Amino acid sequence: MLKFFLVLLILPPMNLVLFAAAGLVIARFRPRLGWTVGVVSIAGLLLLSFHAVSHPLLGALERNLPTTPNANAPPTAIVVLAGDVMRSPSVAGGVLVGPLTLERLRTAAILQRKTGLPVLVSGGAIIDSHTTFAKLMTDSLTEDFRIPVRWGEEKSRDTWENARFSADILKADGVKSVYVVTHAWHMRRSVFAFTATGLTVTAAPTPLQAVLGPVLTDFIPSVSSWQTAYFAFHEWIGALWYGDY
Repeated sequence: MLKFFLVLLILPPMNLVLFAAAGLVIARFRPRLGWTVGVVSIAGLLLLSFHAVSHPLLGALERNLPTTPNANAPPTAIVVLAGDVMRSPSVAGGVLVGPLTLERLRTAAILQRKTGLPVLVSGGAIIDSHTTFAKLMTDSLTEDFRIPVRWGEEKSRDTWENARFSADILKADGVKSVYVVTHAWHMRRSVFAFTATGLTVTAAPTPLQAVLGPVLTDFIPSVSSWQTAYFAFHEWIGALWYGDY
């Protein structure tokens, strides 16, 4: 929980909102510095509200992914990483897979039908819930996509633990090469983490972000662009932290 809030505070747009507020406070004592901090922060918020800025930041993460299986060690399993959940009083347990997780499950289902390989779902406890990401993903794959799930990894709290705990389960069953399914922008960090466990990894990303612009609508402020920027900065910082750059 603490890590979640820390990440929320240090990434845009929240960090820029805090800087803008700090600028107003500083302006009471040092007007020039305070207004400079405030204006720069607001300008940053405005820039990141344009898809022309946020989409390229995210799209750069999706280049040169290892999507071709190793001819000497082809994948023998599919690993799907958890993304998010939706909370709803109309479903048992009050939670179900969110749109990000659903995109990953759809990609995994298509891949499983194509290859026939067994599936592992990875994701631990959900905040304020008695279930796990892995359990929700298993239910969705079996009920919504008619795809069987062989393994469920239910202890992980982040990508690094996704890789570590999934590798323990897979290696115990003799699996040494896998497809990893997650969002394309999350794939660099995921491949790095899974490769570090000794597994041979082939990226099986969700569809790539289309950078078709710039078109006029890319320069219209959008709340969704802030979300895109959040994902982009989260992954760039994560890649640096993992030592992938």
